[in-house]
Amino acid sequence: MNSKKIGELGEDKACDFLRDRGYKILERNFKKKMKSGPSFGEIDIVAQKKGAIVFVEVKSSGKDSEISPEQRVNFHKQRQLKKLAQIWLSENKISLDAKWQIDVISVIIDLETENARISHFENAVGC
Repeated sequence: MNSKKIGELGEDKACDFLRDRGYKILERNFKKKMKSGPSFGEIDIVAQKKGAIVFVEVKSSGKDSEISPEQRVNFHKQRQLKKLAQIWLSENKISLDAKWQIDVISVIIDLETENARISHFENAVGC
């Protein structure tokens, strides 16, 4: 299974995980061109629970990976997530003073069975 398929499967598992815990999925794969270069930034999942908007970065890997998926959310990615969250809020006419947070979900997938071990890190990126 290639890394793109692992990522897609991980995002699907993360959405199921969130729904099972009472989150409403508002959007997936919100993309914007970033001013700081030719690349696009992306928020994997935008969800809502108890009136708060939750932006979720999903990191997935096979079970034999040497580093945990959540360790790949570096300073640059955190800064990008904050900017993208603010853009999403603005485009959806939601005040930046509204309750929102950025979470990270780590998905470790057994590539043979497609079973997953999920860890949810709430408020993982300071806003």
